[in-house]
Amino acid sequence: MNPVLSAVLRWIVTALIVTAAILVAIALWRRYETDPWTRDGHVRADVVRVASDVGGLVTSVAVHDNQMVHKGDLLFVVDMPRYADALGQADANIASARAKYEQAQKVARRDIALGDLVATETHEENVASVQTAKAALDAAISAKQTAELNVHRTAVRASVNGIVTNLDLHPGDFVGAGTQAMALVDLDSIRIEGYFEETKLRHIHVGDEARIRLMGDERDMEGHVDSISAGIADDQSNNSANQLRAVDPTFSWVRLAQRIPVRIHVDRMAAGTQLIAGRTATVTILPEQSPKK
Repeated sequence: MNPVLSAVLRWIVTALIVTAAILVAIALWRRYETDPWTRDGHVRADVVRVASDVGGLVTSVAVHDNQMVHKGDLLFVVDMPRYADALGQADANIASARAKYEQAQKVARRDIALGDLVATETHEENVASVQTAKAALDAAISAKQTAELNVHRTAVRASVNGIVTNLDLHPGDFVGAGTQAMALVDLDSIRIEGYFEETKLRHIHVGDEARIRLMGDERDMEGHVDSISAGIADDQSNNSANQLRAVDPTFSWVRLAQRIPVRIHVDRMAAGTQLIAGRTATVTILPEQSPKK
């Protein structure tokens, strides 16, 4: 082969290899340093901390662990017989208070009919007795309304569509008023949250399309950027006892990019995809797509 042609070919091959290496390096740089993608993504969902508004023994549990429920479904019942008895007692208290009120009115009307034969002080006492009896009747009626509300709230129902998880509640357990008894994962709140480096935020906008892949699943899901977090904790400063800003006097020379939460709404996913809160996901933003209206 002609030495000149051989040298030219070697030069061309070398140039092509160098060019390809440069292009690969640029692509890798963009992929890892500027393109908005992250492996630090997770499936998130709101967790409803189910608690009873009344305390007592659990008489029945209507669900089992990992069961799907709909809004309004019965979850468990707390000591209904005791609160039903309290409602019956409230009815009896109303009857007693009403009888006393009617008797006080009767006495007052009788003394009024007698006119001047009854002392003024007696009339005043009768008025006070009627008012006191009326107040006692009103209090008894209010107590019954509270008793009715307590009976209604002995049956604890789901406030959202969700899945009961990590259930550890059994008939005979005692639950206090306002104490969490079970957890309910809100299915209508499931979303993806990706934690993106702050250096990539300029490439992310609300409405940008996103591609999500769950760990262990080769199928991609489609979504879009729903919102970007408005703030994260600053571990370099806090308020002192006198409400003045306490700033850390040391400064790290190695400055790591902060990660900002970006919420992704899932638009489409393959049948059978298990969106379990806590799963790990890789999120890629596609900023070249036109924003959703």
